[in-house]
Amino acid sequence: FLLSFVGDQASADCNTMLTRIMMPVPSPFSLPKRRSCPSQCSFKLSFDDNRSNDTSCSNFSRRLALFQLGTAIPQSQVLGVKASELLRPAESTIERNNVGNVAAMSSNLTEDSALQWANKDKRRMLHVVYRVGDLDKTIKFYTECFGMKLLRKRDIPEERYSNAFLGYGPEESHFTVELTYNYGVDKYNIGNGVRHFGIRMDNVEKAVNLVKAKGGKVIKEPALLNGSSKVIAYVEDPDGYKFELSEEATTPEPLHHIMLCVGNLNRSINFYKKAFGMDLLSKQDKPEFKYAEVTLGYGAEDTNPVLKLAYNYGVSVYDKGDGYAQIAIGTDDVYKTAEAIKLFDGMIAREPGPLPGINTKITVCLDPDGWKSVFVDNVDFLKELE
Repeated sequence: FLLSFVGDQASADCNTMLTRIMMPVPSPFSLPKRRSCPSQCSFKLSFDDNRSNDTSCSNFSRRLALFQLGTAIPQSQVLGVKASELLRPAESTIERNNVGNVAAMSSNLTEDSALQWANKDKRRMLHVVYRVGDLDKTIKFYTECFGMKLLRKRDIPEERYSNAFLGYGPEESHFTVELTYNYGVDKYNIGNGVRHFGIRMDNVEKAVNLVKAKGGKVIKEPALLNGSSKVIAYVEDPDGYKFELSEEATTPEPLHHIMLCVGNLNRSINFYKKAFGMDLLSKQDKPEFKYAEVTLGYGAEDTNPVLKLAYNYGVSVYDKGDGYAQIAIGTDDVYKTAEAIKLFDGMIAREPGPLPGINTKITVCLDPDGWKSVFVDNVDFLKELE
């Protein structure tokens, strides 16, 4: 019984396994060996085998489903038992009648049909997930310095974590940030793989002054970009995440982009175009700086959030740290999406299917550099928001 999937780890307590809600789960040992989790994860669930309280089980399943989306960090040997001792590959296949039909996944997709599916699927970037050391402090910083709005917040004390969604409009139509706080963890290794998050705003200088006053750090003061009339600045939030602030009079999507570093730019372009169905919107090569970057997304860059990929000549591996988690993307069919990703050399870290309790269908994948993304069923996502 799958308890959680965070980074590259899954964990379970086999002694308290639920015997009637069972599903196949991916083995943690099949994930890329070059990626490692900063700590092992173990949990203790207490159940009375004779208990038949449906409401209690339903509430547990919902909490479990929320935790499964990768919002909580592995806790280091909470009970002194390693995850590898709790979950073995041979014990991962169990009954599936109560969690949906995994066989719904099509096995007949060809590369041509997968490309057609990816291009016609109604996809959009939903939110980006990362961890912070003080949730209330970060919410205050983002709302006061960046002008974001707190959209929703939830606390799951049973699982020792809280999270909050912030952005510039409703989640049904805007790209948002999902912040996660794990009880007792006040610092994360940001690494060097996440280059920055990009925000467009009408007054960069004002935002920079607020960052200075509210405990953030200014990396680069506001300046004109390459002699143009566009003002740009770079700042850090209290946790060390970097933000590019660019001045735009009006924009429908202020939370504009995420920039991740990759080890092979052409390989990544090919993967995101084919497996994710993204359009290549722009490409810049700057040999004098030994640097190149591309912009990919679902629709025009001036009206939609985009993914930017950066490549530094000769650098093939980056430290991903333990703070950044994933991007969530909407899809009409997680089963077809997973099949298409497999065809184009992506790795499925969680097979497609519904989450226990809330029945939202998802699939989790890794790109060639190990960056994680979660595809979420569009209809289920809207139902969840309701």
